[in-house]
Amino acid sequence: MVYPNGSVKIIDRSKNIFKLSQGEYIAPEKLENIYVLSTYIAQCMIYGDSFKNNTVAIVVVDPDTAKLWGSKNGNVDTPDVVHNADFKAEVYDDILRLSKENKLSGLERPADIHLTLDAFTAENDILTPTFKLKRNIGKQVYQEQIDTMYKIVEEKNAKRDAERAM
Repeated sequence: MVYPNGSVKIIDRSKNIFKLSQGEYIAPEKLENIYVLSTYIAQCMIYGDSFKNNTVAIVVVDPDTAKLWGSKNGNVDTPDVVHNADFKAEVYDDILRLSKENKLSGLERPADIHLTLDAFTAENDILTPTFKLKRNIGKQVYQEQIDTMYKIVEEKNAKRDAERAM
């Protein structure tokens, strides 16, 4: 944040802040702290690429919420809940609700999410011993899912642009 007098206030760990292709800076820890307020989300990693227009998120689903949702919606087994499109839509809608409540910009809302039940831990090396997210390791672990999310977002955008051109 830049104040009128020219001073700068950093609202996140400076090494975690990244820039999107439009030049907008994103503070992922701020967003993650907002999104984990969702009853669906135990942990979250916001990822952005300087060659992309938006962010995406790796979402660790709260196992109790997943189990409850699965039992209410046709006895879906907890491990299968993360692959259920209706459950993903509910989680994403809750992220959008939190975004709106906290007056986040459109660029601060993830364009797509990937759901997992595998918690970020120090044992799987995604967290430090002081429980800080190792973004570089998280990116490596979830690179395939990140690439898939960006591909889906690009396809949606291309389809939307084609419909607008008609």
